[in-house]
Amino acid sequence: HPFHVVKNLFGHRRTRYRGLFKNEAQLFTLFGLGNLFRARRTLLAQGARPS
Repeated sequence: HPFHVVKNLFGHRRTRYRGLFKNEAQLFTLFGLGNLFRARRTLLAQGARPS
């Protein structure tokens, strides 16, 4: 679940108001990294295959 990754593994529990643009940019980054974290096994398996 992407929210589990962002909240529990990356520690994003509460957001301090820093401006809408900064909060949005941080969440986009965290969810992008969360997607990579969830797909890590598939990505590592593809990288290990000989071409």
